[in-house]
Amino acid sequence: MAATASPESINAERRKRVFVGELPQDFLRITVSPQQQQEAADQQTALAIQQQLSQSLANGFVGRLNITVAHAKLTKNYGMMRMDPYVRLRVGHCVYETHTDPHGGKNPRWNKVVQCFLQPGVNSISLEIYDECSFTMDELVAWAHIPIPEKVFEGVTVENWFPLSGKQGDDAEGAIYLVLSYSNAPTVNPYFYGAGAVPPVMMVPSTNQTMFGMRSYAPMPVYSQPSQQNQAQPLNEETLKQIEEMFPNMDKEVIKSVFEFNRGNKDTTVNAILQMAE
Repeated sequence: MAATASPESINAERRKRVFVGELPQDFLRITVSPQQQQEAADQQTALAIQQQLSQSLANGFVGRLNITVAHAKLTKNYGMMRMDPYVRLRVGHCVYETHTDPHGGKNPRWNKVVQCFLQPGVNSISLEIYDECSFTMDELVAWAHIPIPEKVFEGVTVENWFPLSGKQGDDAEGAIYLVLSYSNAPTVNPYFYGAGAVPPVMMVPSTNQTMFGMRSYAPMPVYSQPSQQNQAQPLNEETLKQIEEMFPNMDKEVIKSVFEFNRGNKDTTVNAILQMAE
């Protein structure tokens, strides 16, 4: 029978397996790939361009379109066991989304009111319905391109079923019930949305998903009321240097662009960079 190892020999063997010495410089550091750095820079650039575009169009709104996304009747359930549908709308340059209807299946209900501030020439709505998935990409279930009826612009409220296209064919994927109304003048400031309004969002792709139809796109508000935490602060070079030291593996130009975008707020900049590196 083999002799049992003594506690001293067991401890000695364990000590051999322990890393002894100074920790490497990149220990517990967040490694950011060149692709992630480029995506971060592209994201900040896109946000800046979107804000400039929004500001240039601020005085070009011709009216407000109210869209109530009520419910839908779909032809087929494409989920493994269920479908959790949500709706994405594109009106002009702005994108809006409803919440997800869990277990909505072929008869989802949203009753979501969206307020769209229209620029000249916008006369249609692009609509897509997705099945929200937990472990795979969200699946595009149905879509439609809906011209806004002329009588809506004349002040008439239109309630109607609009056909949906999809895998079953054109106008063969079911229908969605929308309520459309229009006002010649916006009743709220388009720069600041109250509790009853839904601001447009800008879709920014995450690291590995670059197609339009994926729920992992992060909604970025085009117009927002700046919080007290994110009020403009002097762009302090010392603060910027401290942030660069916190993220030695990230390109300094990316850090600087995020720092400037967040108007010199250290905490907001650090949180943004941490989210980018996830």
